[in-house]
Amino acid sequence: MKKSLARLAAPILGVLAALAAPVTAQAHRAWLAPTSTVLSGDSAWVGFDAGMSNGVFIPDHAAMNLAGLVITAPDGSTVQPENLHRARYRSTFDLHLTQPGTYKVSNVTGGIMASYRENDEEKRWRGQAAEFPGALPAGATDVVATRTSNRIETFVTLGAPTDGVFADPAEGLAMIPVTHPNDLVAGEPATFRLSNDGIAAAGVEVTIARGGTRYRDAPGEMTVTTGADGSFTVTWPEAGMYWLNAAVRTPARGDAMAANAQYVAVLEVLP
Repeated sequence: MKKSLARLAAPILGVLAALAAPVTAQAHRAWLAPTSTVLSGDSAWVGFDAGMSNGVFIPDHAAMNLAGLVITAPDGSTVQPENLHRARYRSTFDLHLTQPGTYKVSNVTGGIMASYRENDEEKRWRGQAAEFPGALPAGATDVVATRTSNRIETFVTLGAPTDGVFADPAEGLAMIPVTHPNDLVAGEPATFRLSNDGIAAAGVEVTIARGGTRYRDAPGEMTVTTGADGSFTVTWPEAGMYWLNAAVRTPARGDAMAANAQYVAVLEVLP
């Protein structure tokens, strides 16, 4: 009897875990927040916190994996972070700004998620695009694959703002600023444009949340939808650090596999 219950419990627990997974993924928000976004002088230092949490900028769930961290300097060169550390609830690092202009700080991850059957047993695989489909067993059937792309960004400027780091990466979901992200002021409109694989991302819902929710009764969130050219405009209700999030799911078409793309930006709005 105990063995029968054990055999029955295993698949039930597996189903419950599968049902719980997407809820958890949706509840926890990823963020990459700088200590300052606009600085002056010949050089300056900026610190960064990065985590996954229920409320934005509140390190209460997990530290962010920064394996995909790329820092682009105003001249297009790549800058290395300093004092990189991963704690229980947040990852931290410092950036030394030595060039005048705007830096882009990105954490970019992606790959392939696939399900398949082998010997009448359903299995799953996850890895890099270069490994697929060679990493699957020779006898794999009913293969269903999805390409994933996640981009988390923020921007900091030393001196006068510049636009050199805003090129469209043409892969995954990305934001191309129309209004400079380090020139945002409370009460004034700002416009941005979303692209997905280099094509205007039309009709995409963008969620915007202001930090500091721990001490507020209302969450302070709003949503806007991109137009035909992928653009959207936000009028900032007040100063503070803001979190922007958008996601696009593209179904499989012909030889192209399905794709899930997500974008997050952290922007500071000044008084």
